[in-house]
Amino acid sequence: MVTVGEGLDKAVQGAFTRPIPKSAGAQMRYLVKQHKGSTKRVAELLGITQRTVERYVKDQIKKPRPELAARIEREVKKRWQPQVRARAKQAAATTGGIMIDTRARFGFTAAPGTTDDARLRHLTLALPPRHAARLFDAQEAGATEQRLQQVAAEALGEVYFRDNGRRAHGLEVELTDLEHIEFEL
Repeated sequence: MVTVGEGLDKAVQGAFTRPIPKSAGAQMRYLVKQHKGSTKRVAELLGITQRTVERYVKDQIKKPRPELAARIEREVKKRWQPQVRARAKQAAATTGGIMIDTRARFGFTAAPGTTDDARLRHLTLALPPRHAARLFDAQEAGATEQRLQQVAAEALGEVYFRDNGRRAHGLEVELTDLEHIEFEL
């Protein structure tokens, strides 16, 4: 299942100026460095033993099992180039906005006599900077995936369905059955 949080992370990763370390040992050394040399904290973070972390750092183990390799890579990507990540988010939230491409079922709460049947739609549109800021702020505040979907639905409702207040006043939009979502800065 595709999530809004993963989509936002992937969009920000597109701004990276250097690739993440490739080998498991280099990735593990990076994580240990980020945790101020504490192999114990890295072990707790990854759900492995401290001795295993030490063996990766010394290149005694070179190839992690696929599930662990994915966890290591995900944790490295979360911490990689924080200043570049912050600049990309700031630019999207203040000047550039964010592009959203989604395929989902949209449900509506509208005035009586209008259709409120949920329909599957594919939308690609530019969200203004204020909506990008709301999405990134919610993500940084630790919002749940459901809350992130709600923020994205509110942004799509205002920009696409209500056309920035020019039509469909009072229309509330719900994002359900999310099939695909992708962001671009």
